[in-house]
Amino acid sequence: MTLNKKQIQHLKGLAHSLKPIVLLGSNGLTEAVIAEIDYALNHHELIKVKIPTDDRETKALIVEAICRETNATKVQVIGKTLIIYRQSDEKKISIPKL
Repeated sequence: MTLNKKQIQHLKGLAHSLKPIVLLGSNGLTEAVIAEIDYALNHHELIKVKIPTDDRETKALIVEAICRETNATKVQVIGKTLIIYRQSDEKKISIPKL
């Protein structure tokens, strides 16, 4: 799913008050973590994931892998926090069209 600038701004506003739901541990990105992110996306649609690494390249690879494996759209990365969105069947969040 591709989002335009207005839609991304709307999702950033909604995500501002959210707390990180999934925290990556010392084992990094495992199948269990991917499953937990997938479950959280089904339940919430818009979530924050905490990525505990200072290396930009490693963080970029983790972000790419999370988005690819969960079929989610990256909204924003701030520091060690990733905000991702994936629309569920119930469509809990309404996104402006254009």
